[in-house]
Amino acid sequence: MMVTGARAHWKHLRVVLVASCLVFLGLPQVHADSPVILILQEAQVKQVTVSPVRGDIHVLEGSGGNIVVLKSPQALLLVDGGIELSKISVLRALQSISRQNPTYLINTHYHFDHTDGNAWLHRHGATIIAHENTLKRLLTITRVDDWNWSFPPTPDDGLPAVLVTSDKTIPFHGTTVEIKYYGPSHTDTDLSVYFVQQDVLATGDTWWNGYYPFIDNENGGSIDGMIRTADANIAKVSDHSLVVPGHGPVGSRTDLVQYRDMLVAIRGKVAALKASGLTREQTVAAKPTAEFDKVWGSFVINGDFFTKLVYDGL
Repeated sequence: MMVTGARAHWKHLRVVLVASCLVFLGLPQVHADSPVILILQEAQVKQVTVSPVRGDIHVLEGSGGNIVVLKSPQALLLVDGGIELSKISVLRALQSISRQNPTYLINTHYHFDHTDGNAWLHRHGATIIAHENTLKRLLTITRVDDWNWSFPPTPDDGLPAVLVTSDKTIPFHGTTVEIKYYGPSHTDTDLSVYFVQQDVLATGDTWWNGYYPFIDNENGGSIDGMIRTADANIAKVSDHSLVVPGHGPVGSRTDLVQYRDMLVAIRGKVAALKASGLTREQTVAAKPTAEFDKVWGSFVINGDFFTKLVYDGL
């Protein structure tokens, strides 16, 4: 589809934004301005790796969020598309799995590190599936103050064509793929994808395995929504299941329980401090995440940042 008029302007702006980021990649002080810089930096320099999950399911890591790939002899089905900056590396990884083109691309939510690859994957044959709120977000400028970033609209060829409102099931060459809307949690756009025969659940960013998650309070997210969704993920899987997070390694039900317990504990601490009248700055200074930081605070979101996210969402 030809991009014209205002969309051409925004397509150009997207390129300018990425190029501007890359100019500053070597300057540590820029990382404090926006986590987007850190994520783009990693996508620019990191090679995408391929790991088997179970059966014909693989996970690609290194292009923003995890990309789940289901292979059949006829086609590929992808969950999330990563960042366009790493297109060549993603394409090389996909071709190591299969020479077939993608038939479907499911967006677990609207964030750029999961949807920025939409356009090029669509041009390779993928029909894009997402929650209806993802389309709404991608059609307009979306501001995320906690990231200090405004995301421009997505080009037409990167927009979802099949919309999910609650649940949808796709038969895919012998695998039943169940798509379910979580309700507001990480954002108001989050979908889970469950591969029935393989017993593999892809959670998108409702779960970051081993890391504090980002919570998009401005766009439908909240700590209570994240806890509710963590409980839903735990209820969905068994001890046999494998679970692919939005970020971090493939895990298990036990890992989900540890994550849920961390969220509940920190929520309780922050809520008590807020109820006592402390400001956000005072709550951060009280270090309510201190006992968890060594384990959970080593990625994009550190303890202070996560405290702010929880405080604002209560």
